[in-house]
Amino acid sequence: MRTALVTGSSGFIGYFTAQALLDAGWRVIGIDSMSDYYDVSLKQSRLDLLTAQEAFTNVNGKVEEPGLLSGLFAQYTPEVVVHLAAQAGVRYSLENPMSYFETNLGGTLQLLEAARAHPPKHMLMASSSSAYGANTQMPYQENMQADHQMSLYAATKKSSENIAHSYAHLFALPITMFRFFTVYGPWGRPDMAPHKFTSRILSGQAIDVYNHGQMRRDFTYVDDLVRAIMLLVDAVPDYLTEQGKHPNDSLSPVAPYRVVNIGNSDAIPLLQFVKAIEDATGVAAEMNMMPMQPGDVPATWADASLLKSLTGYVPNTPVRDGVAQFVAWYRDYYRI
Repeated sequence: MRTALVTGSSGFIGYFTAQALLDAGWRVIGIDSMSDYYDVSLKQSRLDLLTAQEAFTNVNGKVEEPGLLSGLFAQYTPEVVVHLAAQAGVRYSLENPMSYFETNLGGTLQLLEAARAHPPKHMLMASSSSAYGANTQMPYQENMQADHQMSLYAATKKSSENIAHSYAHLFALPITMFRFFTVYGPWGRPDMAPHKFTSRILSGQAIDVYNHGQMRRDFTYVDDLVRAIMLLVDAVPDYLTEQGKHPNDSLSPVAPYRVVNIGNSDAIPLLQFVKAIEDATGVAAEMNMMPMQPGDVPATWADASLLKSLTGYVPNTPVRDGVAQFVAWYRDYYRI
């Protein structure tokens, strides 16, 4: 039985990733701090589903805790690591910046030090489309310069990419960084727009729509995202043999390191996304049109051609279908 370590395993994406690995016959070691950034009961519900399975081992702790990850690496010698633990949220980084440095940078450093001592065959580490920052050329391609992040959250994600590259180079650690694009779906985070919009629409409250609705996002359904991650597990970067193999590759010339977009390859207007929620709930939304929020960007749009070249797959769930699945889950989970 192959062993994988998943950090942030009780989180939204972490839960689905851990479950996909279990379904594929892996032994999964999951670590999560169960932080109270959002409703802990939602995290506990996800965790309960995982711990009911014999091949899942739960570890409660913070990835930034010195020595914790090193101990897990030594004990379980994971073949694959999927690093998803992070302090999320753009706006919260204005309120509690230290938590982003502690978890996103400190936790990543602890992980890389553990991997240095006990090297896995492949490390897959989460970054974010926010790393593209102020770029206006779209769709975003992995080779684009990304030096002007717009929020502290984005800056910590881009910094994590740079740190990971240095470790990949210095210690021959095969690392794939993936940049997520606005992931949504069942079990999604309450601080994200799909959850907030659905909650307020169903309770008859107005929703806040930023930049007066002039926003576009590459909404990516969680099942598509996790399928891409699973396919990338065996796409181990090798800079010595793969140079020039994939068009527009982000493969480093000096390290077994690559950045890969995971997105739906479609920039959907925010108001179209709201309309999908209205259709799924059967309730018209009352909207408060608001200015752009600090740290936000008006649009995201992924070029997923590298992902397709590496795996033969690109996310493809239409927003209307994904939103319907989310609303159905929401009604069931909250008994509405």
